[in-house]
Amino acid sequence: MMKTTSRRDFFRKALIGIAAIFTFGYSLWHMLLRSGKSYFTGSFFAPSLSSFSGNSSSNIPNREAMYYTSLGRGRVRCDLCYRECTISNGRRGFCKNRENDQGKLYNVVYGKPSAVNIDPIEKEPQHHMLPGSNILCIGTAGCNFRCLHCHNWHLSQRSIEEIGRYHQYTPQDIIQNSLKLEVPTISFTYNEPTVFYEYVLDIAKLAKKVDLRILWHSNGYIKPEPLKELLDYTDAVTIDLKGFSRTAYENSSAELEPVLKTLKAIKEKGVWLEIVNLVIPTINDSTHEIKTMCEWIRDELSPEVPLHFSRFFPNYKLTNLSPTPIDTLERAYSTAQQTGLQYVTLGNVPGHDYNSTFCPQCGEILIRRVHFNVREINISNGKCDSCGHMVPGIWK
Repeated sequence: MMKTTSRRDFFRKALIGIAAIFTFGYSLWHMLLRSGKSYFTGSFFAPSLSSFSGNSSSNIPNREAMYYTSLGRGRVRCDLCYRECTISNGRRGFCKNRENDQGKLYNVVYGKPSAVNIDPIEKEPQHHMLPGSNILCIGTAGCNFRCLHCHNWHLSQRSIEEIGRYHQYTPQDIIQNSLKLEVPTISFTYNEPTVFYEYVLDIAKLAKKVDLRILWHSNGYIKPEPLKELLDYTDAVTIDLKGFSRTAYENSSAELEPVLKTLKAIKEKGVWLEIVNLVIPTINDSTHEIKTMCEWIRDELSPEVPLHFSRFFPNYKLTNLSPTPIDTLERAYSTAQQTGLQYVTLGNVPGHDYNSTFCPQCGEILIRRVHFNVREINISNGKCDSCGHMVPGIWK
């Protein structure tokens, strides 16, 4: 017998399809717009930043790195991330940001962000932290991963010289402008915050003195000691969990185990944690891998840690694959829920019901979203308005 489709289902699928076309078109436009040698966000993308003030006419010096070891004969070992690069005089590490100058290691992007923008916090994604608020986003050149699918490769896979253009803002400039713009949260994102660690830490220390919140979006490849220091000044972290297999991390030229250590350290510290998993066809989309990942999150972290499954679109060096099918994402969502995870959402699928957050106790909508736009919040004093269930997160 032929399966019939209700009018409601038809319009729902049509809406998702139209939204998906829009999202893919936007991604393509975004990629083309940024494909030149100069990648520079600011007032063009956020008119409210036109009054952003700083030290554009001055030269902020490179900052000596905080975590490294002298090895003799002018060589140093960077102790910031799990790559532990050995760097000779005049050379830089894997991330392209940390340079050995006469036996001292320097951060060459300190005070020199190549991307400054105001975004909705939902874009990070952070769904349980000040929903509907804006964040001041800071990014620089460089990364310690080589993700074949990176949609910010114009920043992350280039050195500051290859980008060719950047702002000059001291940590004090960032704080003063955040207060002036009345943005409650500063987010370090777009590229890997670990590779501009000293800049992140100095801003975070100042932020805590004026009640600004600190958020960073990371691949989680940072070593325990610098991680612990930064978490002392951090309110929330979003970690990209690339998958739960060797294949998934080979796609990023990295390994899984260090990321799991970072996730556990963040949770043990009590810093608010959310996880995003970009579901890529043939790379990390098997039901077995997704189930294993969800079981680990449930058992080693908490069933209350939000997990976002995000839709892949072809980009950078991974353009031979198709966008993630919607039913693959829906299957991942069901697997996570069946495993016992309580807060699961889908991203990069504007208009999908599962873009919203539901109460795990009564099933009512806690936060209704359409892509990054919050339409409805049914949480009061951290509790579900319908049943009073306590919802973990940062709500004020």
